[in-house]
Amino acid sequence: MHQVLREEIMSGELSAGTAVPQDEIARRLGVSITPVREALRRLESEGLISYRSHRGATVSELSSDAARELYLLRGAIEGLCARLAAERITDTELAALFELHEQMLREHEAGHIDDLAEHSRRFHDLIARAGGPALLAEHLDALWRNHPVPSTTSLWHEPGNAKQFLDQHGALLEALAAHDAVSAERAMVEHLDEAGAARNAQRGDS
Repeated sequence: MHQVLREEIMSGELSAGTAVPQDEIARRLGVSITPVREALRRLESEGLISYRSHRGATVSELSSDAARELYLLRGAIEGLCARLAAERITDTELAALFELHEQMLREHEAGHIDDLAEHSRRFHDLIARAGGPALLAEHLDALWRNHPVPSTTSLWHEPGNAKQFLDQHGALLEALAAHDAVSAERAMVEHLDEAGAARNAQRGDS
């Protein structure tokens, strides 16, 4: 039950702000109200469901302030990860990052955008685990789990965003390969600043 509802949220079938009445969900899925209630509690703990006065359970949506804070927080964590990764990264880890980047470039060139967002997350995760395997990578993973982006609203679906993000990934890789900690941190922070600005533009925020 939890996984079914989670997939509906992540696919965009249940969009942000949509009410999720327990009785209707139970009737639609042919189950009692109890497993639905338990699933909604789990989804609430993951940040995917929130409760509003007079509306009950709804699919969570980030406010503009929350979105800005999220990208600032990611910039702080991932910037530090990139700086540490530039000092610690192994040849094997670098090779994996370059291989993934080349795959994303090929997919973008061919117009295959469906997997770009997931591959980008893996790209960022590889850097986090190279730089901050003890604590930082787990903090970043918790941010992703608690504030996931449905596939239908991925910034990577916009061609202009995708090209810009890939260029920024390339610059970040160059800094990591050169073991330039200052440039790697700056490249990561600037990349996430731009992503945050693109997210606000997508929402229609100023």
